[in-house]
Amino acid sequence: MDYRALGLKVGLEIHQQLATHKLFCACASGLVDAPGGLRFRRRLRPTQSELGEVDAAAIEEAKRRLMFVYEATPNSCLVEADEEPPHLPNPEALDIALEIALLLDAKPVAEVDFMRKLVIDGSNTAGFQRSALVALDGHLEVGGKRIGVPTLLLEEDAARKLGEAEGEVVYRLDRLGIPLVEIATTPNIETPEEAREVALAFGSLLRATRKVMRGIGTIREDVNVSIEGGARIEIKGVQELRLMATFVEKEVERQRMLLEVAAELRRRGVRSVASEPRDLTALFRGTESKVVASALKKGGVVLGMAFPGFAGLLKDKLGPELAAHARIAGVGGIFHSDELPTYGITPAEVEAVRRELKLGAQDAFVLIAEEEGRARAAFDEMLPRAAAAIQGVPPETREPRPDGTTAYSRPLPGRARMYPETDVPPIRVTSERLERIREGLPERPEITVGRLAREYEIHDQQARQLVQEGVDDVFEMIAREFGEARVVATVLLYTFGELRRENLDVDGIPVDRLRELFSLLKAGRFAKEAMPEILREMARRGVRATDAISVLGVKGLSREELEGIVDSVLDESADAIAARGEGADKALMGRVMERVRGKADGKLVSDVLHERLAARLRGKSKEGKRKR
Repeated sequence: MDYRALGLKVGLEIHQQLATHKLFCACASGLVDAPGGLRFRRRLRPTQSELGEVDAAAIEEAKRRLMFVYEATPNSCLVEADEEPPHLPNPEALDIALEIALLLDAKPVAEVDFMRKLVIDGSNTAGFQRSALVALDGHLEVGGKRIGVPTLLLEEDAARKLGEAEGEVVYRLDRLGIPLVEIATTPNIETPEEAREVALAFGSLLRATRKVMRGIGTIREDVNVSIEGGARIEIKGVQELRLMATFVEKEVERQRMLLEVAAELRRRGVRSVASEPRDLTALFRGTESKVVASALKKGGVVLGMAFPGFAGLLKDKLGPELAAHARIAGVGGIFHSDELPTYGITPAEVEAVRRELKLGAQDAFVLIAEEEGRARAAFDEMLPRAAAAIQGVPPETREPRPDGTTAYSRPLPGRARMYPETDVPPIRVTSERLERIREGLPERPEITVGRLAREYEIHDQQARQLVQEGVDDVFEMIAREFGEARVVATVLLYTFGELRRENLDVDGIPVDRLRELFSLLKAGRFAKEAMPEILREMARRGVRATDAISVLGVKGLSREELEGIVDSVLDESADAIAARGEGADKALMGRVMERVRGKADGKLVSDVLHERLAARLRGKSKEGKRKR
């Protein structure tokens, strides 16, 4: 697909947690498995900005009428519960934000002023997030292209969502208040793969500070996507970098589909969606549909609405979009004519609905079986979305799904959600502070890549991966202390990758345990071939390397022991050696490795095997000459 011809524009908003205590109190940052036991409930409502405006996204969230349940944790206090004013901002967090700004060649502001950003989805107990502009007009070179950074913000992270049930959402307060930087890029990213490369480059720069948190959820990207004729769509909170390109690709496909639908609606002469829901309950009194029958049994109704000109444009197209808006009113879902008859609704019932609504061949309909007030509210939510379909792509915020698709979340937020924070005093950014930070700036990632490749004689791609994954410091520490740089790189990049795919937390293995592991390898306690199994045991059981080796029974072989095993294999393979000579070496190597895997280095095994095989062949040759 020619994304440039489509006019694809992508911009990122990168949110990175900082490795320091919380932003407005002294509580420790980090997630906890066991809450403290205290729970409290809140309802949130939208408020006006300074200009008397109310944000559209906040209004829509309020329509959901949700109750929010908050779990306090040992690392949360009255600040997170919004029962105590915020303390003075964490100076270390501001220093880290300024360091990142300088690495991006951004211009720090003279004074940091915190604002309140209205958020009533329950992710903040106060109903707003505190956020401050730290720097402007930075940039980063990625693949020879300048990616601008218009703004860099310092803000507090949101509460952690645990789940939701009927009308209730549960949050945990451990994540609320963790300081993070928000880096906004210019929308000059032109392909899905470039979006991934840009995210990798920014991640590498952030990790170069050694002052950001690591692990799933500590860095999240909002991906803004648009194509020519479409609109800006914000995909909120992408965590899987490997899916970054997929999210962009699928959003492009979705916008192209919506533009095609809009063109078809206009071709059919559809100019508006002016319709009213009709009560069709009488048509379904004896229905075999379990969903409809259940709703009627609870005192609900079946409402139907005509969508003139929409036939064939709902299934896998507008249908999911309409259903997402209907759910804002609390209904479980909708039925539409493109997918009927099914779900127990018969062809006769479908035909009866079409007659009652006086539909033509190109007309569609939607049914909702629910309590009447809720059903009517659902149609009220759907109608604006159906009308927007005539124009094409409405700007909105969407949530990422594990398969790379997205689901409607809310309208794009606007300026009406911002107003000054009166509880946090402004902070002057002095030239002395900036000079102190500038003197301690870390090595830039592109310089680190070249140095690692040169000093440790590893491949450029390995050096780049080490930097991108933020393990270059661990690599250097171990390689400098124990040597075997290529083995260290292989373990950190490839062995760790394989074990992650087994859902093992290798990233949680402490550095001191990795150092012990490589010291034992250097001492000959085991062969490098045993490394994956030892690491697997360390990650699975949370034990030290010595304990894992003991449990697995891994023990290094002396040269004499190895020679004995090789001789035994050669004895057993006498016929193959007689038939193939040195050509039998690969098969012999495989048999020896089956017996010594993890107990002897592969190169040593190869050397001993070739020595013993050559000696044996020379002996056979001399014996043959004597017989002649």
